[in-house]
Amino acid sequence: MAVISMKALLESGVHFGHRTNKWDPRMKPYIFTERNGIHIIDLQQTSKLLNQAYNVIRDAVANGGTVLFVGTKRQAQETVAEEAARCGMPYVTERWMGGMLTNWSTMHARIQELERLEKMRDNNELERLTKKEGLMIGRDIARLTTRLSGTRSMKRRPDVIFIIDVGREDSAVREANLLKIPIVAMVDTNCNPQNIDFVIPSNDDAIRAIKLLVGKVADAVLEGKAMRKEDDSEDLKSAEAMSADASARKAQKVVDVEVELEDEALLGEATLAKMSAAKEDVAETSVVEAAEESVPADITEESAADKDSAE
Repeated sequence: MAVISMKALLESGVHFGHRTNKWDPRMKPYIFTERNGIHIIDLQQTSKLLNQAYNVIRDAVANGGTVLFVGTKRQAQETVAEEAARCGMPYVTERWMGGMLTNWSTMHARIQELERLEKMRDNNELERLTKKEGLMIGRDIARLTTRLSGTRSMKRRPDVIFIIDVGREDSAVREANLLKIPIVAMVDTNCNPQNIDFVIPSNDDAIRAIKLLVGKVADAVLEGKAMRKEDDSEDLKSAEAMSADASARKAQKVVDVEVELEDEALLGEATLAKMSAAKEDVAETSVVEAAEESVPADITEESAADKDSAE
């Protein structure tokens, strides 16, 4: 099933390319025909490739990735900012700052600096400084906010970049290619599609076309987040089930019966020898006493008389 119907693509003017004298020959496979000196984009390929890009973005977000929206041209700035904010992803709508990806450590440090300056301003610490220092800090805050407002929530490099007009954003394309970050882009007939991983051949100048495609990319991000939440809930349920099984096993733990061990298992050889000798003495004594008790009293008296006569 197509992500966007062919009728919606036609109504938004996605099929209109540039004039034939401004085309890039490398876009020839995506061009359907020429009409009134204007190239017409093949919407069947647009629909097919849009489905592929939609799945790529959805899966990347479902796996915990982030998508950076890039659109600095005037027609795309407002739409990109709104849709990126709607799906909770970073964006760049002002000038692409060189090294935003390849020199990310410095860019992240500038974002932290902006947060520090804003904290000073909110705590009224600028009032303790001179007027000139306060004005300079205020200008720094305004400049950094303008350039970094969309990327403040980005803690690391993005996993996918979505670009509008790759001819204008050639710096972003070059940095992404150096870092091997996948690029999903709206490519018009005057652009080079060779450096783009997932090409969406479309009109990148019409506001309606930009709104349609950027909104669909934002929907893919939201769907990926929903899938991620479902996976997290399933993992949580499985973890709870495992903990319940573990607790049940602990509750059903069998108490071992104490086994009475014999003396041979607890005592040494010398001690056992002494105990056996003592037992033998006790046995002999008991035998003698039993024999004496069994002798009759008259026999005893006779033996005593014989003993006296002998003396």
